[in-house]
Amino acid sequence: MFRTPLTLFRTLAIAEAVSWTLLIVGLILRAAAGVDVAVTVGGGIHGFVFLAYAATAVLVAKNQRWTAAPAIIAVVSAVIPYATVPTEVWLKRTGRLNGSWRLAATDDPRDGAWHDRLMRALLRRPLLLIVGIAVAVAALFILLLIVGPPGGRG
Repeated sequence: MFRTPLTLFRTLAIAEAVSWTLLIVGLILRAAAGVDVAVTVGGGIHGFVFLAYAATAVLVAKNQRWTAAPAIIAVVSAVIPYATVPTEVWLKRTGRLNGSWRLAATDDPRDGAWHDRLMRALLRRPLLLIVGIAVAVAALFILLLIVGPPGGRG
């Protein structure tokens, strides 16, 4: 399904935009009809997808060997409603999403770094990678739920 960095990144960029819609609809329902649970549901989905998108952006940035600037732009774009979609378009247009997953070492000296070796090992075991990212995102999500929503419990 996610045979290339492009397909994975595009899927999460679109999911992040959809999750913004759910959050905004939840905010409107709370303000207009007093349906507080709509924000709880929309906000929860948005928060989880936000974290999954950020993890995906970091993984793809590492795989594609982006410099810090495009990686930061990709992660920060999730904070701005719907910005992940134009960010994905920009990254695709500039060739930053071209190519496949780096599953084998090359002559590039960066491939000898421990984090590159770890990334390749996990990419060769996609189920382990997906479960690992899902567990990490879920743990962070639960921690953030315990801490509370941004701005406090108004």
